[in-house]
Amino acid sequence: MTWAVTVKKKVQKQTKKLPVEIRKVLLSLLREIEIYGPYRSNWLNYGPLGKNRYHCHLKKGKPTYVAVWEIIDKEIRLVEVSYVGTHEKAPY
Repeated sequence: MTWAVTVKKKVQKQTKKLPVEIRKVLLSLLREIEIYGPYRSNWLNYGPLGKNRYHCHLKKGKPTYVAVWEIIDKEIRLVEVSYVGTHEKAPY
């Protein structure tokens, strides 16, 4: 059973400002979350940020790009992406 992945409006706007290669990596991450679930330990610097919140690096180096997502409901399998952008502005 797949997971439903939603993206906040703010993230949709942030995504438009990302370099093309980072957008491709983000789409790959979202697809993996949808198919395999929100626990993505195969991604760079994946880790929990608190209860049901996780993050990983989309690209390391300068600048480092990260994605942050939250499990909204485990029963209906709903995940919401709350941030995509540079590491410096990440909400953690």
